[in-house]
Amino acid sequence: MKTEEILARLISFPSVVGTANHEIVDWIRSYLAELGAKVSVLPGPEGDRSNLFASLGPVDRPGIILSGHMDVVPAAEPTWNSDPFTLRHEGERLYGRGTSDMKGFLACALAALPAIASLPLSQPLHLAFSYDEEAGCRGVPHLISRLPDLCAKPEGCIVGEPSGLRAIRAHKGKAAARIEIVGRAGHSSRPDLGLNAIHAMAEIVGEAVRSAAALMAGPFDGNFEPPYSSLQVGTIAGGQAVNIIPDRCTIELEARAVAGVDPAGLLSGIEAKLQSLAGRGFKARWESLSSYPALSLREDAPLAALLHDLTGKEPLAAVSYGTEAGLYQAAGIDAIICGPGDIARAHKADEYLEIGELAACRTMIEALGRRLGA
Repeated sequence: MKTEEILARLISFPSVVGTANHEIVDWIRSYLAELGAKVSVLPGPEGDRSNLFASLGPVDRPGIILSGHMDVVPAAEPTWNSDPFTLRHEGERLYGRGTSDMKGFLACALAALPAIASLPLSQPLHLAFSYDEEAGCRGVPHLISRLPDLCAKPEGCIVGEPSGLRAIRAHKGKAAARIEIVGRAGHSSRPDLGLNAIHAMAEIVGEAVRSAAALMAGPFDGNFEPPYSSLQVGTIAGGQAVNIIPDRCTIELEARAVAGVDPAGLLSGIEAKLQSLAGRGFKARWESLSSYPALSLREDAPLAALLHDLTGKEPLAAVSYGTEAGLYQAAGIDAIICGPGDIARAHKADEYLEIGELAACRTMIEALGRRLGA
């Protein structure tokens, strides 16, 4: 199948984050099985979602992983000019939800496999397709934990997030959480009889603001903008009316950490502050939403040199968005980002990928296959 045909099929599956994905997994599994790939469907604990891992070549030798996620963000924006789950070809652009982020990369990998399958591979090429990446990389840890059962330890992983097909060596880590405080409602004329959840949450928000300010003092990594870790409260909700003591308040907050800093650790002081409310009659709940480590690949790493050779472009030092690459590195597998498209097109109406970008990525993957067969 042509790359564009595969992309059209992948786009047609509305594999929105947090929902069942058996249809897209079944289609990819069937496609790969016809090529003679060794395919494993790996159900996640949710019960209705699965990762997929496939290999071509000798799995008892170190190889290269092509990693991507099958889920997409919702496509509820009212300004789409066509059905977001039907690929639209207009000029040199291909429109649809997930074209750049990141079904375009999946399509290139799948389209390149017939040529690679015909080669006498001395090292394996693996495909690692995950679920719920858009919910904070929730699916791929289950896949990574199974790798020792599926293949020899890979020597590298290419995560195909949209990067203009230029390799990227680093990104920040992230941790996000939701906090809920429950107090006691009452009439606002008798604050002594209630417990104001918004007032209590103000103490938590204040702690977050102080923590964010402290992070500006470092540690620093000049590859990032800003060059330090950051923390913010992103949402807040609570209360019913101005004359009712609010009995409930909820916030969501996140921390983004430079390499060498644990992102979850940046939230620990806020969690400790939350627990101090329990003795004052409030109920408090902390829910972790996501957590993944930073990526930091050495400039002289063999994987960086490989991507330089494959793309003809010097790898970039860092980007601001996060990916699954840090989780592979944390598992002892060198990882790098390189995929078609532009992150600026993602998560918005009329997301698109250019035909030339699709062709260039397939060419890169086929060249990688020849390297593995050398």
